[in-house]
Amino acid sequence: RIKPGLAGPNGLMQSRMNDDLSSSFSLGSRGHAHFTARNRPICNRKIALFSSVAADLSQETSSFSSRAFDVLNERGFVKEHTETVPDMLSKEKVRFYVGFDPTADSLHIGSLVPLMAMAHLQRNGHNPIALVGGGTGMIGDPSGKTEARQMMTVDTIEKNKNGIRKQIQKFIDLDADGLMVDNAEWLSSLNYIEFLRDYGKLFSVNVMLTKASVKTRLERGMSFLEFNYQLLQAYDFLELHKRYGCTMQIGGDDQWGNIVGGIDLVRRLEQKEVGALTFPLLTTASGAKMGKTADGAVWLDPERYSAYDYFQYWVNVDDRDVSRFLKLFTFLPMDEIVELEKLQGKDIRQAKQVLAFEATSIIHGREAAEEALKGAQAAFSGGADVDSMPSIETEFPAHIVGLLASSGLCSSKADAKRSIAGGAVRVNGEKIEDPNLFLEASMLDDSNALVLQKGKKNKLRVVKFP
Repeated sequence: RIKPGLAGPNGLMQSRMNDDLSSSFSLGSRGHAHFTARNRPICNRKIALFSSVAADLSQETSSFSSRAFDVLNERGFVKEHTETVPDMLSKEKVRFYVGFDPTADSLHIGSLVPLMAMAHLQRNGHNPIALVGGGTGMIGDPSGKTEARQMMTVDTIEKNKNGIRKQIQKFIDLDADGLMVDNAEWLSSLNYIEFLRDYGKLFSVNVMLTKASVKTRLERGMSFLEFNYQLLQAYDFLELHKRYGCTMQIGGDDQWGNIVGGIDLVRRLEQKEVGALTFPLLTTASGAKMGKTADGAVWLDPERYSAYDYFQYWVNVDDRDVSRFLKLFTFLPMDEIVELEKLQGKDIRQAKQVLAFEATSIIHGREAAEEALKGAQAAFSGGADVDSMPSIETEFPAHIVGLLASSGLCSSKADAKRSIAGGAVRVNGEKIEDPNLFLEASMLDDSNALVLQKGKKNKLRVVKFP
C-alpha cells in the first residue's frame, strides 16, 4: 500500500558573486525583479517577488483546490505516501498534522520542507495542525540520532514552544483554519498502567525492533524511555484524529515507521482509514546534510541568524541545487522556475539571487531581504548601498594580521592569529589559513575593494588607498 512519489556551505559560504550581482539584479518600484546578463534580457517577463507568506495567507487559504497533491509532487515534496492520499487531497478538505520537537527556541532550515509543505496544503484549502511535542520532547525522538538527546526542563520546553510558534506563523495561518497544539495536553496526564493495558497490547516488540529509528540506535545503546517514543507518536495521531478529525500525517521519510504505527492504531481503535505522506530526506548536491554549515545550524530566528547571513546561505548554494531549492523553498509559480532553470554558466547566479531573495523574504520579511541584497551588492560588487557595510582605506599589499588588528576586527595581532588558526577569518568569502598572508591588489574587485570578515557578522569593506 506504499506508493513511491512520482517526482524523481554555510551562512557565510565562499561567495561566487564577485562579477555582476548588482548589475544583474534590481528591484523595480512595484516589487518586481529585473534581470539582465551583460545587458542582455534573460527572462521574457518580470518575475514577481513574494514578501512574507503570512501577508498572503488570508487570500491563499480561502478556497479548496483539487491540485494539492500535484503541487507537492511537482515541487519535489513527495517521497512515499499511502495509497489513498492523492484521492483524499483531491476530493475534500483534509485536516493533517506535522510534528515539531521543541529542542531549541528556534527551528532551522532543516524544518523548511515540512513548513513549506504545510503552507502549500493550506493554500490549497486543507487544514494544518502544527503539533509541538511538549510531551514527547521530555523524551526526545531517536529518529536519525546516534545518541540520546539531552533532557529538557518543562520551563525550557515552554520557552522553546513560544519561539517556534513565531516561525510557524510565517507559514500557516493560525487565525483561520490552522492550529498549533501541544501533545503535553494528553500525554502529561496519562496513567502508565492504563496506557500499557489499553494501547501497549496493540504494538509488537518484534515489529518495533525493525524500525529504522530503533535499529540504528541499538548498536550504540538505546534507553527504554526512547524506545517508547514510537508508541507515543502513534498515540498522538489517535488523539488528533479523535479531537480534531485529523486524517493525515506528513513528515520526513525517516518518520515513516512511526507514522505507520499511528495509522495502524487509528484503524484498529476507530475503524477509520487515515493516510500519510513523507518527504525526501534533504541533502545538498555535495551530500552534506541540509541546514548545517561550518559555523553551525542555519536558524530561522533572526536573533540567531541575520537576514544578511541567511541571504548569503542561499545565494551560495551549489549550482546543481538551485532548481530543486527554487521549487522547495520559494512560492514562485512553476512556469517562472522553468524560465530560471534555463540559465546556464554565470547566469545561474541570477537564479540564485531570486532564490536568496525569496527565501529571505519568507523568514525575515521583504524589507530585510532588500537590505540583505544591498549588503550583498556592497560586499561583493562594490555597488549599490555601500553604507550597508563599514569601510576603511589602506595601502596594498597589506599584511592580514596587521590589518585585522588595525581595523578593529580583532583586538590585537595575537587575537588575529588565533582567529586565523580557528578558521574565523575570510577574505571575499575565502577562508584564510596563513597568518603570513599579504593581501594583494589582485584580490580587489572593480571598485578597488575587498571584504574582510571575522566570524559570522563582523565584515569590513577594505578599499585601496590611494
